[in-house]
Amino acid sequence: MRDVLRTSYRELRVQVPIRMDDGSLEVFTGYRVQHNAARGPYKGGIRYHPDADLDEVRALAALMTWKTAVVGIPFGGAKGGVQCDPTQMSDGEKQRLTRRFTQMISYVLGTNRDIPAPDMGTDAATMAWMMDAYSSRYGYTPGIVTGKPVELGGSLGREAATGRGVVYAIEDAARDLGIELEGATVAVQGFGNVGSWFARLVLELGCRVVAVSDVKGGIHRAGGLDVDAVAEHVRESGSVVGVPDTESISNEELIELDVDVLVPAALDRVITERNADRVRARLIAEAANHPVSPAGDEILEANGKTVIPDILANAGGVTVSYFEWVQNIQQFRWEEEHVNTELKKTMSRAWEAVYARSQADGIPLRLAAFAIAVEKVDRADRLRGYV
Repeated sequence: MRDVLRTSYRELRVQVPIRMDDGSLEVFTGYRVQHNAARGPYKGGIRYHPDADLDEVRALAALMTWKTAVVGIPFGGAKGGVQCDPTQMSDGEKQRLTRRFTQMISYVLGTNRDIPAPDMGTDAATMAWMMDAYSSRYGYTPGIVTGKPVELGGSLGREAATGRGVVYAIEDAARDLGIELEGATVAVQGFGNVGSWFARLVLELGCRVVAVSDVKGGIHRAGGLDVDAVAEHVRESGSVVGVPDTESISNEELIELDVDVLVPAALDRVITERNADRVRARLIAEAANHPVSPAGDEILEANGKTVIPDILANAGGVTVSYFEWVQNIQQFRWEEEHVNTELKKTMSRAWEAVYARSQADGIPLRLAAFAIAVEKVDRADRLRGYV
């Protein structure tokens, strides 16, 4: 069984030739890796990034298997990617790339087989193009992707779902760990979709967001940032850097700030053996995928820090993707309040199970989360007679 769970069921590599705006022909490489579908259809995002090679996509596909299992939604795990730099491409080039890539992998997709979603470098518009490309061949199929525009069958609340899920995870963790959130200080590395929504929503718990950052740098204000003003500054300038009445800091300095809660919401491996000893936050919530290296994790554990692992903390996005898929199948839209209520229930159930396992076995939350997820997938594979 270990060999089944540690390898992928299917790995598809395709060439994606497209005509660029200047008339030249570029041939990109795309992947769709399907890790495990014992518990339901494959589920996972499509990533456009120069580093989206087979090794990265394969690892992220496995992570999706464990993420869907730990929160108890009936999906398996998959991931897709195209090695390209979307920041250097026009909308027309990205649309042609998306349509061709969808055509190349369409025979392994399906509403009850494999449902893509947005990821790094892709968004709701990308999903609309994917849905249209698939539907042009197989008939109108809104449930083939999630993270779509609301006008095309997307779910209300989906845009904020990952950030909102992180807030719910922190709220539950703080209750059980005895952390007072009223007046607690929070630092957020990354101010994209997840980080910006989290920063807005965590204020509802009475927290103060004192630092945020993006790829260009960070800002800090001990008394707390006006998150709406920061978001407006980003819309105007493209970065958090330069917000009036704030102190400029680096991403590295943000990680080491003396705050109550640290939320890495951008890149992977930002906390490693090189800086983990200098992390002062008591609670770290992994809004990004794999922001803490294994060596860094050991140091944080030894220093008494609590880490809410990524497969739990950032599972709000895939959870509401499941709700979107359900709505598409039922052809019945949920109100946003209902979406958020069901998300809260799902995240809280998952936290309670992971925390209880951690306490019962005397193990870190990450190990508890993976243990629960692996056991669920193992049992599903055996019940179906796959092994």
